[in-house]
Amino acid sequence: MAITDAALYTEADEIIEKDIRPYIEADGGIINLKKVDEGIVYVSLAGACAGCAGATQTLKGGVERILKMKLPDVKEVRIAY
Repeated sequence: MAITDAALYTEADEIIEKDIRPYIEADGGIINLKKVDEGIVYVSLAGACAGCAGATQTLKGGVERILKMKLPDVKEVRIAY
């Protein structure tokens, strides 16, 4: 049984805080979890990440990969506008 979006939000927020945010901040970026809707995680990227050519790679190759690995119920990670 899949977990609820609220539970997924809580778990994703914990992983972002512990496992992802330190690396983003080390490069001068800022990441914030905005919402989880039907297994899709929405985050905002700011600081050095805003407008960076590598932001998509960071999002898909880093953030999404880590969240999917730790939380199988995550379907995708998208930028929240």
